[in-house]
Amino acid sequence: RAEMLIGAIDQGTSSSRFLVFEDNGDLVASHQIEVRQLFPHPGWVEMDPNELISTVIECIEKTCDKLRNFGISPSEIQSVGIANQRETTIVWDSDSGQPLCNAIVWLDTRTSQLAQEYIDQTETKSKDSFKSVAGLPIHPYFSALKLRWLLDNVPAVRECRERGSLMFGTVDSWLMWKLTGVHCTDVTNASRTLLFDLSTRSWSTELCNFFQIPMNILPEIRSSAEIYGYFIEGSLEGTPIAGCLGDQQAALVGHGCWSLGDAKTTYGTGTFMLCNTGEKAIMSKNGLLTTVAFQLGSESPMCFALEGSGSIGGNVVRFLRDNFKFIKDASEMEGLCKTVEDTDGVFFVPCFTGLYTPQWDPTARGIIVGLTQCTTVAHICLAALRAVAFQCTEMLEAIEHDMENATKIQTLKADGGMTANTLFNELQAEIAGRKIETPRNTEISAWGAAIAAAIGARLISVADFGTRQAKFARFEPKGDSLVREVEMTRWKDAVRRAQNWQK
Repeated sequence: RAEMLIGAIDQGTSSSRFLVFEDNGDLVASHQIEVRQLFPHPGWVEMDPNELISTVIECIEKTCDKLRNFGISPSEIQSVGIANQRETTIVWDSDSGQPLCNAIVWLDTRTSQLAQEYIDQTETKSKDSFKSVAGLPIHPYFSALKLRWLLDNVPAVRECRERGSLMFGTVDSWLMWKLTGVHCTDVTNASRTLLFDLSTRSWSTELCNFFQIPMNILPEIRSSAEIYGYFIEGSLEGTPIAGCLGDQQAALVGHGCWSLGDAKTTYGTGTFMLCNTGEKAIMSKNGLLTTVAFQLGSESPMCFALEGSGSIGGNVVRFLRDNFKFIKDASEMEGLCKTVEDTDGVFFVPCFTGLYTPQWDPTARGIIVGLTQCTTVAHICLAALRAVAFQCTEMLEAIEHDMENATKIQTLKADGGMTANTLFNELQAEIAGRKIETPRNTEISAWGAAIAAAIGARLISVADFGTRQAKFARFEPKGDSLVREVEMTRWKDAVRRAQNWQK
């Protein structure tokens, strides 16, 4: 074959997938399996770790079967990368190889009270007390509090710790351990735990002591592109895993956001915007997170990003489908919303598990305001799409305030399931007042993981990928900037009304 084949595991909140790309980004074969989210109590979101690994393995085998049907041997896959849902916390027994309980998913809010207790223990009584170390606020979103809750509340976890066989990891670590036998993570995933020191690129003794986390259960921290280990069985036995990125950082790499000021947003279950800040970690004053963007090799510099993390994304479409039964399929949203010219004054703030950037209010709950006797299902659905766009625009504003030299993001690269909706892309461009570019390659996170895997296995250099221009569709704003400002003000008013609800 003239083209090189690279594999990518994409394990997200909604599904597990395995994809095989040519080195030019063309997709050769893939398989996807939906995964369950479990809701045992209000605010709790869990997943079965065994389901995560079993669906990944099944996707790999089904994709390899498809390759064989094409006359391609799976042995032609030269390297595999991982893109994974971040912050989701898993603990397991190294002796049995089995998880000790369900994974606590990033969306879970059971640690809201625990977060406040730890905030009260800090010298400044502020959620930002460790922002200079980890770049993150003390918040239920991050892994440290989820791990602390498991240590406090699950007897099997405490017993395993006493035996000395307890292991912790985010989803990447769990998959890596099951597939290769190596207990490691990469810098991007480590930077989402609230246990990572951005300046030393290592686990923080200060933070581990503060949250009373035993450091011996933590995975080894590696770069985002190097050979971590090799598949120990299955169709890919002996193939290296050589790339690992949290899914949002993988999308940043997949979009080719290599330079200072390059920004992308991903509309998945939530909405996530990252802006490359180069080798400088900028501490936000506007509710953003400081995170690792990527480190493409152990000898390469670590690049940072400012991140807006939003709890509102594709989950609002799922909510309208599953809870309100307004639609039977997500594909119906665009046609339904086009039946009305506007929302007729309706604003929907679907913060079902609290607000993230820039408010960081775990007590906020979803609201719909502006209802009249004339309001229809279409008005509410359109307000839902606009909500995601408003939230994204808030993140853009925050990034520009934090970036030095009055950086203005002229073009935002966008991906994720919601970008299949042309109306939504037009709404986002209009509400943000910026150009929006959506890639022709819709598997952008997986492609980013594949790029990291090729670089990590030394098959292709960063420079080789940096010169490739992805094809995209562009959407541009057409409306009046004054109207845009008025609408944004009304959105922020609606958000204020949603805050401080769940006391």
